[in-house]
Amino acid sequence: EAAELASLPATTGVKALPASTPGVVHVAGAPEPRGAGSRSCAPGEENCLPEDGGTIVRDDLDALLFALPKRIREPLMRHPMRTSLLEVVLDLGRRPEARFLGVQGGEFLCDSEITAEDLELAEEAVGEFGSDNRAGVTGTLHRISALRSRRGALVGLTCRVGRSVSGHVDMIRDIIAQPGESILFLGAPGVGKTTVIREMARVMAEGAAGLGTTAGRRVVIVDTSNEIGGDGDVPHPAVGRARRMQVPDPTQQQHVMVEAVQNHMPQVVIVDEVGTNEEALACRTIAERGVQLVATAHGQVLENVLKNPTLTELVGGVAPVTLSDDEARSRGTQKTILERKGPVTFSVVIEMRERNHWIVHRPSDESVDMLLLGKRPIVESRRRNEAGEVEVQEIPYDNGAGEDDDRNGERYSWADQLSGISEHDALNELQRAGYLGGRGGGAMGGRRGGRRL
Repeated sequence: EAAELASLPATTGVKALPASTPGVVHVAGAPEPRGAGSRSCAPGEENCLPEDGGTIVRDDLDALLFALPKRIREPLMRHPMRTSLLEVVLDLGRRPEARFLGVQGGEFLCDSEITAEDLELAEEAVGEFGSDNRAGVTGTLHRISALRSRRGALVGLTCRVGRSVSGHVDMIRDIIAQPGESILFLGAPGVGKTTVIREMARVMAEGAAGLGTTAGRRVVIVDTSNEIGGDGDVPHPAVGRARRMQVPDPTQQQHVMVEAVQNHMPQVVIVDEVGTNEEALACRTIAERGVQLVATAHGQVLENVLKNPTLTELVGGVAPVTLSDDEARSRGTQKTILERKGPVTFSVVIEMRERNHWIVHRPSDESVDMLLLGKRPIVESRRRNEAGEVEVQEIPYDNGAGEDDDRNGERYSWADQLSGISEHDALNELQRAGYLGGRGGGAMGGRRGGRRL
């Protein structure tokens, strides 16, 4: 295998970024092992590629490829889009398929179908699968997810390429320079949320001139599936000096989050994929203790979180309010409306539309209140230009859905749509959506679940 690797052409087009590259944060501190987090590629360094806009991408792709059967590995090692490889899909009885960033659909790697022996060999080459059917390659950021039959037999593998990226933190360096502002990242799968919080862990733990300090903060990563710090007992160099707590069972993530605060006194807690009500409550508990949170959550835009009763606690929660007749008349609304019921856990919410285009809700409570009123909040649109500079522009919020609404041009009045139905039916609808407590869908149960203004 070593001879085979040596015969391949080295990664081409690698050039060191000059120190004067616009939009670059130069991290201070001890030298980083294997160049992780460095803002330039060393001469002759393989698996390192500058991207447009001042970011540097590193991967340990060879470690993943050598876990695959030879007939699948060879086409990928010589593939012209190797550096854009997103994942390799191996399904029993089907041809192996590679998927690339920015390309619709996949590409078959060979004509022969995947056999049970192929899957067994690949399984032996990676780490042990957990209860969430995820494993990794020790010392790397790659993730391997298993498909199993009803009897538990392995019938498929999804081999996801993990990459260490330096430079994305420039998009929000003014925000993370202020201690205490908790940040929630939203975005479609594959847009780079985990990659960003991994770099944030390194920069915040080591300190950076661009953050106004060379002293790092006490950062603890709660790593449920080893996606942030990589597989193995020693964290990947991409997280720098941040400490990492592994989670033995995904259902225990909320307990490990609280344990991190109680036992290790962090200033910052970083967690990936907040997805249950218990984890949302754990986030609130941590924030109430004065610890800064950086997290990702399921959802592409802020409205997804507002419409998800499980996650609304992250942005203060949503509760129905019953107005008096006079108040409803003065507001021009029906008697039952939705309002934010408490302070937000995350003062900053970032929608990652693309890798170099982010929408920032800051402060997030104002955006939540405006959306619940059916209005369009003013947000920050942050884009990285070709020169690597981050351009910030204040614009009216657009969730990107492209929906039309004839009500005075307002496209975000989903919370006001109850005005077209009766009070009784409105309360029943809120009950079914999970915003009201109590039993049954009756209006009386709904009234007890809300507040009266």
